Amino acid sequence: MLAMKRVALLFALNALLCAQGARQTDEIATAAGPVRITPIYHASLVLEGGGQVIYVDPWEHGNYDGLPPANLVLITHEHGDHLDPRMIARLRKDGTIVAGPEAVAQKLNGVAVIRIGEEKTLDKWSVLAMPAYNIKRGPSEGGVYHEKGRGVGYVLTFGGKRIYISGDTEAIPEMKALKNIDIAFVSMNLPYTMTPAEAAEAIRAFRPKIVYPYHYRGSDLTVLQKALEGTGVDVRIRNWYQSSR
Repeated sequence: MLAMKRVALLFALNALLCAQGARQTDEIATAAGPVRITPIYHASLVLEGGGQVIYVDPWEHGNYDGLPPANLVLITHEHGDHLDPRMIARLRKDGTIVAGPEAVAQKLNGVAVIRIGEEKTLDKWSVLAMPAYNIKRGPSEGGVYHEKGRGVGYVLTFGGKRIYISGDTEAIPEMKALKNIDIAFVSMNLPYTMTPAEAAEAIRAFRPKIVYPYHYRGSDLTVLQKALEGTGVDVRIRNWYQSSR
């Protein structure tokens, strides 16, 4: 019986290590210590730094096995691939803060509302809510998938590094006007956000040091890579769909 339990434990440990090994985690040096960046699935990622664990748009289709509970969960907007109450509940612990715009608070109890232009702090982290919206794309004439003022993106600052998370948006003027962004997560897929070429135009405007294309299902990322050649922007392609269950 003991031997069987040991075998079962080894199988479980191996499965956990395999799941973790499939993830691509980058470590970025900052003045306050390293930040670990782990893409999870679609628009979901986790940032770890200064003893804080921050999830963005967790969704049950990703693999969260073995990851730590959240100190902060940031939600960009209320669509189902970004707001998943069951996954948020799974990642919660005592004291976890869940923050998002008013549209999220209308669908989920206990959300700390963060409005565009508002900044909140969590220990050594600061979180600034940014606009995220469609300019022209929508389900019908005169409508858009993401209305201005409803959803948000975020700029997080830690140890002097600024991390931009676009949320679902087109190449809006507010994105192009960003300054001093070290790391950017930029969405690109049709019909809901923008093309890789449009994303590249915005990226060329605000020149982050590192850019991660995300929320890109079905997009040709080679278009983005070619458009950014010679700009000095480090384009980091990750498989945001490998951990689907």
